[in-house]
Amino acid sequence: MYALFRQCLFALEAERSHDLTLAAFAALSRLPGSTRPAPGRPRRLFGIEFPNAVGLAAGLDKDARAVLGFARMGFGHIEVGTLTPRPQPGNPKPRLFRLPAHRAIINRMGFNSGGVAAATLRLDQLRQGGRLDGVVLGVNVGKNKDTPLEAAADDYVTGMAAVYGSADYLTLNLSSPNTPGLRTLQSQAALVPLLERVADAGAGLAQRHGRRVPVLLKIAPDLVAEDLDIIAAAARDCGIDGIIATNTTITRPGIAGDRHGGEAGGLSGAPLTPLALSTLVALRARVGPDFPLIGVGGIDSEADGRARLDAGADLLQIYTGFVYHGPRLVRALARL
Repeated sequence: MYALFRQCLFALEAERSHDLTLAAFAALSRLPGSTRPAPGRPRRLFGIEFPNAVGLAAGLDKDARAVLGFARMGFGHIEVGTLTPRPQPGNPKPRLFRLPAHRAIINRMGFNSGGVAAATLRLDQLRQGGRLDGVVLGVNVGKNKDTPLEAAADDYVTGMAAVYGSADYLTLNLSSPNTPGLRTLQSQAALVPLLERVADAGAGLAQRHGRRVPVLLKIAPDLVAEDLDIIAAAARDCGIDGIIATNTTITRPGIAGDRHGGEAGGLSGAPLTPLALSTLVALRARVGPDFPLIGVGGIDSEADGRARLDAGADLLQIYTGFVYHGPRLVRALARL
């Protein structure tokens, strides 16, 4: 049945089908019924009980419009965003491209978002109505495109403060390739002051809300060994609770000749698998056995999920794999 649904959607322009999918899942969110996760082995990380291994990666439900609809697919956790402090339209269209022959997507969306306030209102309504009970919710925050890099920490702290009461965990997105200069925040000169500022803000928010919300860092797959050394040390030293590895890649492995292969933006899906896996392996070697890592990027099958767990991931996330395979992949990964 999902194959037929996908065939209909793939007949449309990519962003149009994306918008229709979100509308369908938003409608599903409003219906009564269970959001029970697919059967799987629970994991406990940074004080949170995850009912199974697989979550929805940020980027699909940017504005938190369809949380419950996606939860009904069996995910053990849902990550929404990336949310920016102020609304912004993102990059000019077209900005989303499917590469079906490679089970891949290229996007240059650019943090298009209605802003953190609008999304927080939706999440607060769900939380207050008890509809998020049993749903592990992550909120991914970023900076506005027109915020200078030297003021980026202000945007991250603003986003954290807005969603702190609704989120089970927070993710700092420093690794999208579609906001100019964003990835430079992963450098040592920028990363340590930003994470120190986030840690200070987090301490104040925890005191104000009477609970501490874990903060994770999402990194790029296009990092060299020295970059990973810096990130691993900074994350540990600044009290970051975990790392999500990885975001999309600006490289183009294995897609030569595809009609969309030359489009600018981040590549996700099956071609990303080896790069995301090798980044995870290298990162695990640097952070040690007990630091929480979430593996994402190119998880296209149950075997890919198993390989990521064997390489040191504590949890998994999918986005492009879900687009191509639907709930079947969720259920398979949940069993791991």
